Amino acid sequence: MAMEGVEEVFLRTDYCGNLRLKDEGRVVTVIGWVSKRRNLGSLLFIDLRDREGYVQVCVKTDEINVPEIRNEYILEVTGVVTKKDVPNKNLATGEIEVVATNIKVINTANQPPISTQEETDANEDIRLKYRYLDLRRLCMQKRLRIRAKIVRSIHEYLDSKDFIEIETPYLSPSTPEGARDYLVPSRVHKGCFYALPQSPQLFKQMLMVSGFERYYQIARCFRDEDLRADRQPDFTQVDVETSFLNQDQILTLGEELCAKVFKDVLNIDVKLPLRRMDYLEAVNKYGSDKPDTRYTLYLTDVKDILKDSDFKVYQDNKYIKAIKVDGFAKELSRKKQDQINLTAPKFNMKQFGFLKYENGALEGSVTKFLSEEIKSKLVERLELKENDAVIIATSNILRDVNFGLGAVRVNLAKELGLVKPNTYDLLWVVHFPLFEKSEETGEITPCHHPFTRPCDEDLDKLFTEPYNVYSYAYDIVINGYEAGGGSLRIYDQDVQEKIFKVLGFTQEDIQNKFGFFVESLKYGTPPHGGFALGLDRLSMILSGTDNIRDVIAFPKNLAATDPVTNAPYEVDPEQLDNLGICIKKED
Repeated sequence: MAMEGVEEVFLRTDYCGNLRLKDEGRVVTVIGWVSKRRNLGSLLFIDLRDREGYVQVCVKTDEINVPEIRNEYILEVTGVVTKKDVPNKNLATGEIEVVATNIKVINTANQPPISTQEETDANEDIRLKYRYLDLRRLCMQKRLRIRAKIVRSIHEYLDSKDFIEIETPYLSPSTPEGARDYLVPSRVHKGCFYALPQSPQLFKQMLMVSGFERYYQIARCFRDEDLRADRQPDFTQVDVETSFLNQDQILTLGEELCAKVFKDVLNIDVKLPLRRMDYLEAVNKYGSDKPDTRYTLYLTDVKDILKDSDFKVYQDNKYIKAIKVDGFAKELSRKKQDQINLTAPKFNMKQFGFLKYENGALEGSVTKFLSEEIKSKLVERLELKENDAVIIATSNILRDVNFGLGAVRVNLAKELGLVKPNTYDLLWVVHFPLFEKSEETGEITPCHHPFTRPCDEDLDKLFTEPYNVYSYAYDIVINGYEAGGGSLRIYDQDVQEKIFKVLGFTQEDIQNKFGFFVESLKYGTPPHGGFALGLDRLSMILSGTDNIRDVIAFPKNLAATDPVTNAPYEVDPEQLDNLGICIKKED
């Protein structure tokens, strides 16, 4: 340890993980944490780790003074880079080692409560509690460095296209944008609240009114919604807005940006232009508005065949679809069927139907209700081969059939290994519906937000067939993940007023929630639109993990708490008094 009042001097010449055989014979000084140590008496081997990787340090204990060394101690080691007699092919520095001439302990460490090795069996809750130790693992550091490379690439592209980076407020009004707001009480104006932004939506549109034309921001966003593996309450998006461009021009900007990121980060060339898939094709063929098109398992409509069966379920339900699973019949046991059926209630269905094509014939509990003609038509329609399996969904709601089979499709693809590792598939899904029915209230709500521009040809349906109105909205999909999306925005005041009426907003609602924004539209609003990319989700995809918390330094867990700091927690009554807040205790 340094003496009080004396500044320590560190003489690092190289990072541990950067040393190679070309450095043989050099005297180097490296600094790092002790990952492993092996004491063989006269020889002590230390795996020293820094942000660039590992290097083996060889210590001849009878030649130099060796201090006490334990795992996670920080050492400064000076020595000679020496070629190994037996290389370690699993290590980038495996052809060399540093033969120490001097070792200095910079700091000691307690025994870590979790392993800092690449492979760990610690559960996620423990890893998140000791996140600062979990982040020492090189796999975690690699993921965060990939994230940093993505951000750098994004800045380079948008700056080169004359976009201006502008920050928008964190403390803003609460506006209905599809999720619950995080509210911030005002001390100055007791009883009044700010909201943390779900997105910079209104501000970036007002920047278009201001005439900036090309805006972007690496924006923090906040949504109080139920969590899952690819969602966080506070997240980051790459927010882009531009004026006087049509939808194709905006999509070109978005896909060129993604292509640059893939090239800069993974050295992968993305073929442009990306496919444009209509929303209806995506949900009807793949059972998802974010389809993973790297494998088949297509949804096939079989209502016209099965409606003539003697099975009442098939007679009574309006929609019947099926997916064929090649070579899956022998694996489709009763236990497997029960497992697949766990998905059905999530989509308001009691269960799926199952058929097997074995020995040249269809088998299954419902086949007794099917005539030979119906069986023959099914075999032909689904192009069944020996040992194929069929999974059937029925409902009077098309969305439930599509998305229910879509969920089964994704699960089976993972289970059967239908996706080749390290493959990427990018596409745009376009032409989304403008409205949908809320699952909670049954009321009409925007699919995206109330400022999405409806397709010109559907304007006459706004009040008569609102669920058949489509929009200039689009999502970019990567490997079955919605990596981003956007839309053209409404710039016509009359159209915006009609949308508010369809959604049931009164003039008082409009004034209270959007008054400042509606006012801005009166002063020459240009045609504009944009997109946003989810930085966390994009980082997750490019770093090869399926857990968004792996690419966030200090994430929240599934209970929306921070295990490191234990936030959120109760605050002092004095703070609440200053804010004029009284907490209502649950019974």
